[in-house]
Amino acid sequence: MSTGRFYVETLGCPKNQVDSDKLVGTLLADGMLPSTDPAAADLVVVNTCAFIEAARQESIDTILALDEQRRPEARLVVTGCLAERYGDELAAALPEVDQVAGFGVPVNSSPTRRLIPVREVPSFDLLNLARPRSDAPWAYVKIAEGCDRTCGFCAIPSFRGPQRSRSVESILTEVEQLQVQEVVLVAQDLASYGKDRPGELGAGAIVPLVEGVAERVERVRLLYLYPSDLSDALVDAICATGVPYFDLSLQHVSKPLLRRMRRWGDGDRFLRRITAIRARQPDAAFRSNFIVGYPGETEHDHDELLRFVEAAQLDWCGFFAFSREVGTYAADLDDQVTGSLVTERLAELTELQDAITASRRDALIGQTVDVLVDAVGIGRSHREAPEIDGVVHVRHDLRVGDFAEVSIVGALGPDLVAAGAMRGALELSEVG
Repeated sequence: MSTGRFYVETLGCPKNQVDSDKLVGTLLADGMLPSTDPAAADLVVVNTCAFIEAARQESIDTILALDEQRRPEARLVVTGCLAERYGDELAAALPEVDQVAGFGVPVNSSPTRRLIPVREVPSFDLLNLARPRSDAPWAYVKIAEGCDRTCGFCAIPSFRGPQRSRSVESILTEVEQLQVQEVVLVAQDLASYGKDRPGELGAGAIVPLVEGVAERVERVRLLYLYPSDLSDALVDAICATGVPYFDLSLQHVSKPLLRRMRRWGDGDRFLRRITAIRARQPDAAFRSNFIVGYPGETEHDHDELLRFVEAAQLDWCGFFAFSREVGTYAADLDDQVTGSLVTERLAELTELQDAITASRRDALIGQTVDVLVDAVGIGRSHREAPEIDGVVHVRHDLRVGDFAEVSIVGALGPDLVAAGAMRGALELSEVG
């Protein structure tokens, strides 16, 4: 059993946060204690992101910053996607790092060593490790690792590996142990859960899983749904949980460009699906993300996306510049879009969506909503996923972890203000 203190810095997506929680659980079981100060830790771990160039640069910057903050005798360990994807290069380029540990390598407190990850399915599987109870009244739960799709822009399958679904029992056990009010299910390809285990789970296994989680917590939320797998049964299961929140991975709406992305669907199909869900559940909230400047994106494609954004009236939407990822299908495509044009298109789309989001938030003024109190003065209804969407400012006397029915009296851009909320927020909403 080890002693000492550890500090973990997590970058990237919610799936990385779950991985960090699993690492923390392992280090706690190994006898170490957590530290909120990297300068006071004996072990400093950076869980990195490598999805796009900006994320990789942030990871490198964070590693170097923490190297300067740590004590001379402390160990600096780099794990996560950057370590898995660029293990050899990272080890050579950053002599400051004591250990480069991919997903198949345990992060431990053994003497200094440098471990380079392998590319096969991990032997050290974070998925099914124990994790500590959540400090918040909600938690992410990863139900699968890896991905079997071949999207032209994405390198994740090359270093996360093929899809590996967890057993229903292990997921439900983790849900119960977390003791939270809301569980957010995540995976690289959430709706494909179980397809890699046809004898035990099979296609459509996400539906009974959602139902099983819903029996154990008040709220279930799903992030990252591939549109072709959004079946009627899954839509019904999501609506039945009382959290009609649909995070759809659309990426674009131009059919020729989507095929060039090696993706399914088109804007008309997407819009029909959204309209049908709203007819079934008028209170449904929608989020999506779109890539701007994918090779070959024409002005016509861009105009199609603008028209879709206007017609769909999504509650939340993110737009990201195409990032050329070595080893992907798109890396060698011709017809690259210039950086200046990508910037213009991003600005145009963002301005349009910001106005839509503000309008949809304004429309909630005067309504009564049920919120989960995440922190003092902060709540979320079914329309807001944690960490990525707006929040609801609520009275400070509402207890964290409780549900409360509140009346919306104002809006602050993406945020809402409930009656009796802090005076400053209320005054700002009246000005706005």
